[in-house]
Amino acid sequence: MSTEVRVPTLGESVTEATVATWFKKPGDAVAVDEMLCELETDKVTVEVPSPAAGTLGEIVAAEGETVGVDALLATIAEGDAAPAPMTEAKEEAAEAPEPAKKSEGGDSGGGKPIDVIVPTLGESVTEATVATWFKKVGDSVSADEMLCELETDKVSVEVPAPAAGTLQEILKGEGETVEAGGKLAILSTGGAAPAASPSAEKVEQDAEYAEEVKSKSGKDVEDAPSAKKLMAEKGLSPDQVTGSGKDGRIMKEDVLKAATQPATAPAQAPAAKPAPRAPVPAEDASREERVRMTRLRQTIARRLKDAQNTAAMLTTYNEVDMTEVMALRSEYKDLFEKKHGVKLGFMSFFTKACVHALKEVPDVNAEIDGTDVVYKNFVHMGIAVGTPTGLVVPVVRDADQMSFAEIEKTIAELGIKARDGKLSMADMQGGTFTISNGGVYGSLMSSPILNPPQSGILGMHKIQQRPMVIDGNIVARPMMYLALSYDHRIVDGKGAVTFLVRVKEALEDPRRLLMDL
Repeated sequence: MSTEVRVPTLGESVTEATVATWFKKPGDAVAVDEMLCELETDKVTVEVPSPAAGTLGEIVAAEGETVGVDALLATIAEGDAAPAPMTEAKEEAAEAPEPAKKSEGGDSGGGKPIDVIVPTLGESVTEATVATWFKKVGDSVSADEMLCELETDKVSVEVPAPAAGTLQEILKGEGETVEAGGKLAILSTGGAAPAASPSAEKVEQDAEYAEEVKSKSGKDVEDAPSAKKLMAEKGLSPDQVTGSGKDGRIMKEDVLKAATQPATAPAQAPAAKPAPRAPVPAEDASREERVRMTRLRQTIARRLKDAQNTAAMLTTYNEVDMTEVMALRSEYKDLFEKKHGVKLGFMSFFTKACVHALKEVPDVNAEIDGTDVVYKNFVHMGIAVGTPTGLVVPVVRDADQMSFAEIEKTIAELGIKARDGKLSMADMQGGTFTISNGGVYGSLMSSPILNPPQSGILGMHKIQQRPMVIDGNIVARPMMYLALSYDHRIVDGKGAVTFLVRVKEALEDPRRLLMDL
């Protein structure tokens, strides 16, 4: 029996792709979800996984050929179960003499070796960095006990032990990059577990393997066929193009970027690299500490800069008198908590007020897709949360359909998951508008940065007693500055100001929310 491998959906408005690279050849054994080939579109690069385990049969579409959506790429002959996908490092380790085999052998006291595999990392995330090992070789572990933590450019992922036993071998050390489905370690199950850790010779050999693979990953990388063709047309050599693909692979868009760069800035070829660091006196250098940015921090930095470079970002300000909200909260907070089991905070009021304003000014809840404006007839409210590892934005889905209690419960649950590093990709995707509360840190006024592709973000700030003129009298009132940053490409100034005024009105007279005014 054979299974067909077909071109997957390539994305909105994308109807065809070029076969860039085949990772397998006919006759090779493949496992379920093992990557077979890579397709290249005019927007993204798409990896095609194996739909079944077996042997790769005929390759119908060769490298360089153009294929449409759902076109036949190859066939897989099912039958003999194929082994789990092995990285190049593991293949080399398997070919090594005795040291590699001993880890699976009789020293385990009859225990059965079990592989610890990198779990699914989330949509569009293919690799991660091993951040921390909580166990060392020789340690006993119980089923589902946390072995290590992986760090992707979006979330942190904890890897539990698949069974009880002893950690026999660590295949990927801290700081190494791993792919989804790759091996992290080997557990030995059963009775007596090996107490001795690997010999110094074995550790040294593993380090040599890792270093060799690392060096190979930066060299001998096959560039995309379309990129090769375009380089020939443009008269460019590979050393003139910086590859953005996997392992530095040169893609078509990289060649286009390199081809247009001399025309726009001929004297700025190395501009992609950061400016060199100014010399530091020796006495100061000895007191410095250099720490590599985490993947999450790198992603935050890149996305925030992209938001500034892409959107026509503008901020409008207003202030709100929090007297009525604070009085209402003070009056009902005990009853609210007693009935719903969650505290009544300010975020539910602001979420409700923003939902109310977004209905009147839908542009703020829309996004730009090419030359189209996509209006959202729902509100997935992003709530920016600061964590020890960086800023994350979990999403309260369908906030426009929720009650105060449902909003508070959802925010509380997401806040706990963010604090514990348990947020999943699904928890942070699909937001249409964002609220950021800098007031919890004492911020009096700031200009929040958009969370692409959203067109608006509301900044909350510290509540401060200030003198205000009420009915001709100067009285102290709890005031908060509000800031709305918006994409001026889609949101006009009138719409932005109207949105902020509606939020202000709803908070200064919460009864308007009940009356939908």
